[in-house]
Amino acid sequence: QVQLVESGGGSVQAGGSLRLSCAASGYTYNRNCMAWFRQAPGKEREGVARIYTGGGARYYADSVRGRFTISQDKDNTKGTLTLILKMTGLGPEDTGTYYCAADRSGGRRPVNQALALRLYTVWGQGTQVTVS
Repeated sequence: QVQLVESGGGSVQAGGSLRLSCAASGYTYNRNCMAWFRQAPGKEREGVARIYTGGGARYYADSVRGRFTISQDKDNTKGTLTLILKMTGLGPEDTGTYYCAADRSGGRRPVNQALALRLYTVWGQGTQVTVS
């Protein structure tokens, strides 16, 4: 069963930091795009950051560039992958539910498709981040 499970959300004061994790199972994401999205109450879901698991190429939304870092932790012996989002300099505008997502089509998408919602077909259940 293909599954993404996020963890690490919570409440933090403005200026603080959080680290989100996403454990991927049921599928080997060796050459795929994986990303973090977020959704604030009453707003559309928006892309935050993407990484290409085949080579580590990263892309960030303008709103988080320089503050957030996406990375991956692979364990090839176990066949597992954890997607990580380190968030610093958090502000109230970063409040929302954060989702991990995977594009199972494979391959590295061009930059103009990096955070295209429609391309990501596997989603986690989300983890809440609240900044006050």
